[in-house]
Amino acid sequence: MSKTIFIAEPGKQEISMARTFDAPRARVFAAYINPEAVPRWWGPRSLTTVVDKLEAKKGGIWRFVQRDGAGHEFAFNGVYHEALSPERLVYTFEFEGMPGHVLLETVLFEEIEGKTRITSKSIFQSLEARDGMMQSGAEAGAVETWDRLAELLS
Repeated sequence: MSKTIFIAEPGKQEISMARTFDAPRARVFAAYINPEAVPRWWGPRSLTTVVDKLEAKKGGIWRFVQRDGAGHEFAFNGVYHEALSPERLVYTFEFEGMPGHVLLETVLFEEIEGKTRITSKSIFQSLEARDGMMQSGAEAGAVETWDRLAELLS
């Protein structure tokens, strides 16, 4: 099984990730934009994800709400700037619990011999915002999320 490569270089306002999934590109891309598929892989297993909105088109909005076992809610939202199927998604990402800390995420889907390599780059508005995301457990959460995506696609 392919492992997630997670890069957060000190002093840089970005996080990059890459992983190869054992599924065709169109299927992997569809898992990112299908409101029925997203709750099955997005976020840690300990949380339940509900897709409130998902309009994968230029200017479309997305909003996901996660709940823990105690009923606490954590919501995330953004706006799509590009949704070029099955090649690329570009969107903003904001945790509603920390309003104003918006990042820009670009996700590339590359088909390689029937498999799909996803490369994701998140650009933060400040180094402090990037470091705050790292301190909140971003790496473990991202790796678990992509592990769940790999399971869904297998």
